[in-house]
This record gives sequence, structure tokens and C-alpha cells, in this order.
Amino acid sequence: MRAGETLDGLIGRMQPLFFDPNVDTIVTNKTPGSGKDILAASANNLYVGVSMKDLDGFEEKHPINSRVVKHDGRIVEEVYRIGGKYDKEIQAIVGHLEAAIPYATPTMSTALRALVRFYRTGLESDRIAYDIAWVQDKESPVDTINGFVEVYMDPRGMKGAWEALVFYVNREKTEGIRRLAASAQWFEDRMPWAPRYRKEGVRGITANAIDVVVESGDSGPITPVGINLPNDQDIREKYGSKSVSLSNVNEAYDKSTSAEFRKEFAWSPEEAERAERWSSIASELTTDLHEVIGHASGKIAEHLKGSPQSFLKEQYSALEESRADLVALYFLPDPRMVELGLIDAADHQQIVLAEYEGYARNALVQLRRIREGTQIEEDHMRNRQMIVQWLLANSSAIEVRRRDDKTYYAMIDATAFQEAVGRLLAEVQRIKAEGDYGAAKALFETYGVHFDPALRDEVVARVEHLNMPSYTGFVQPRLEPVRAADGTITDVAMSYPLDFTKQMLEYSGRLT
Repeated sequence: MRAGETLDGLIGRMQPLFFDPNVDTIVTNKTPGSGKDILAASANNLYVGVSMKDLDGFEEKHPINSRVVKHDGRIVEEVYRIGGKYDKEIQAIVGHLEAAIPYATPTMSTALRALVRFYRTGLESDRIAYDIAWVQDKESPVDTINGFVEVYMDPRGMKGAWEALVFYVNREKTEGIRRLAASAQWFEDRMPWAPRYRKEGVRGITANAIDVVVESGDSGPITPVGINLPNDQDIREKYGSKSVSLSNVNEAYDKSTSAEFRKEFAWSPEEAERAERWSSIASELTTDLHEVIGHASGKIAEHLKGSPQSFLKEQYSALEESRADLVALYFLPDPRMVELGLIDAADHQQIVLAEYEGYARNALVQLRRIREGTQIEEDHMRNRQMIVQWLLANSSAIEVRRRDDKTYYAMIDATAFQEAVGRLLAEVQRIKAEGDYGAAKALFETYGVHFDPALRDEVVARVEHLNMPSYTGFVQPRLEPVRAADGTITDVAMSYPLDFTKQMLEYSGRLT
């Protein structure tokens, strides 16, 4: 409450934020319309009283871990650190990290100490030092992603949202993903883009299949299926990156998808049967290629000084996700997948068809998530929409078909699909490498942002008929210590409390 404010006054002030569809309608609005400002049109709290014009010439000392506020006509950064903004919460984070250090491997201990230092100072140099230390820890069986990481919420693509995961390596599944990482230079040498954009001496790619124990913040309970970090292009090129495929998340997604949902948007019974049998394997392999090879590939022009984000602005995140997806789609049919032992030769063609068909379907099905308006804002969704719509316009790989007043995106030519993906990938890499903002904006505004609301309404009706959700939230395992008579921990019992609402209330401290 504000000073002197009554409860009724507070409710009256808050009511339009929750119930008026004309107030703060879009969290991240990168396409607000002619003459409108992307910061003013976005409902997140990363900027207060600041427009894009205000930021001309303003140099941020804490680009990823601050919000920018105008005070008395002066622009200042409110830094996320101990002694700064979110002091209480960050002190709690640091307390847990420091408690973990004695149990960590030596390399993990070094990384955690660097992370604690960054939380204390908030300095960009300490953030970089942590990222380097974290990448160099390649063998710890238990690992964490923790910090202000992904920039999708910021319309400028600069400010990181806080997220944290704790996970352990799934040894059985990691063998395959590490074979993929070990072949990174092979893939780099065969990228369909200009040779001047190819890396030489690819190094430092650490890849693991993992089982997630807990996720929080921007990563949970709605979770990614794969992660590649750090996002800093300069660190990627000099020190490498870590890639993780969230195995238990992928498995849960697959097992929770009904056969009726796949049938509803498949053009033929054969396509639906293929999705039921092969989509899990196809999706996991595509995710591995996306994270391990896609994000870690390519190099940029020297004039970008290691920071394509500053040139591509609000278009960067969607462009980078498109680039990684295209790499995966391009190499999935390659015989190298069989040579590396990632799939059997007898299954290869069916897996490729299942993935290409599923990718085309997804551009249609994802419209169920946008119940209002006629434009896509989330970067992963823009990415997928752009690729499929570009393929529809520039290849013979996909057709729009109608049957019984229903729309289908039918993948009809896998060879044409791969060839067109290669052409688009070459252009997307050129845009990133050269920092070509105009080309990036034109690409997404032509193919990735706008959609027909009548088509969306059709998709929503079809999904609601099946009682399928727009998003999936995950129940997370409960870990309870098993103690000996003297109180020492001898084991950990894991259980799954299958009540999502109850678990969220427990996490909030409202239930014990």
C-alpha cells in the first residue's frame, strides 16, 4: 500500500492491471506499431519512465542485471546485487550458494565463488569471470544454472530475467550428446553459409543430457527443453559453451501429449502414426543439434566487437533461435547422424519425416497460445512461425490444405524442406554475422510476427474441443533427507507430489 492508502484504494488501483484488457496488454511488445515506443508499450518492469530515444548515447554499466529508471530527468541504473535492488532476495541466493561450496568439486567451487562475487558487486567484469569459470567446469556430476540469464522479456534483448536450475548428469543419455559435441568442427566445416562465417578450431563445447531436480524463476515451472550458455558471443568463441538437454523434461512432455492431439492436426493417419512412434526421438535429437551445434556455431564480423545483440537489437533473440533451429533441421537428414550412432539407419527416414511434419504442424498449433491480438511477440514462437511461413512462400516443401473446414500444414517434400532450410540458414547467419538490423526486421515482420486471427480462432476451437492446455506446467520432485540415528544424511528420498497448485503454494511459503 502507498502511504495513507486504504485497502479499497489499493484494490481500486490494482483492478485495471488485472481486469482491463486495454491496460498493459503485452508484457514484451517489440512491434507496437508506427510511432510507438517498444519500451513504453511493454508491460514489464525493466524500464521505468524511459523510452528508446532516452537511451540514445546512454552507456549501461550493468546491461544484464539492472533496470533503467528516470529520476528527476536523470537516467540511472538500479543494479541487481547485494546492497542494491532485490538485496533481500539476492542475499538468500548467496546464502544457499555459499552453503553448497564445501560439497562441490574444485572447479564447481571456483565457479560458485565467482557467482557469489558477481551477486555482491553486480559488475559486468565479475559476470564475465563467472561465465568463464562455469564453462571451464566440464566434469561436475551436479551442476547449476543460476543468475540473470535469458533476455527474451526485454524488448531490447539486453536485460536478463532471473532463473535457476539444479540438475545432475544422465550418464546413459549423455554418451550420444557428447559424440555430437565432439564432431562440432565436422558440422562447422559443412555449414551452408559463406566460409568467412565458419569457425576454425571449434573448442570448448561441453554437452550433457541432464535430469532436472528443481527449476525456479524464468525456467520453471514452465520449462525449456534444452539450454546452451553462456549467451555472450565473445565467451563462446574464446572459451566455448555448455549445452544441456533436459531429459526428464522431454520425457514428461512426450508422455503427457495425447494421441488425439497429434491426430487433430496431422493431415494423414500415416503422419499421426509417425508422430506417435517417432516424435520423441526426433524432438530430442533436434533439440540436441539446436543447442550443441546450432548455438555454438558460426562467427561474426570484427566490426560487431563480439556483440551482435547491440546491432540487431530487439530482433536478435528470435534470429538466434531461428539460426539454431535451422542448423538442427538442416543436419537431421545427414548420414552423419547414423555414423555417430545417434539413430539407426533403418529408422532415419521416418525420424526425419516425423520432425519435419511436426515442425510444420507446430507453426499452426502454437497459435493457440495467443488468445488476443494478431501478432506474435515471444521469440521462440516468432522463430518457428518465420521458418515455416518462409518455407511456404519460398519452397515446395509445405502446403496449406483444407478438409472439413479445418486447416492443415502438410509437409510434402522432405528433400525440398532441407534444401530450403539451407538457403534460409545461409541468410540468417549472414544477418547475424554482419549485424544487419534492417534485414532481420524485414524477415520477421514479413514472415514471423503477423497472423490471421480467423486461423487462430479455428486452432483455439480445435484445441479446446480436446481439452488441451495452451501451456504446460511441471510438477517438480520433492527431495527429503534420509537420516541415520546420529542425524547424518545417508540417502535422499524422491517423490512426485502430483498437485501443481499445492506445490506452488508450498514454494510460496503459504503451505508447510
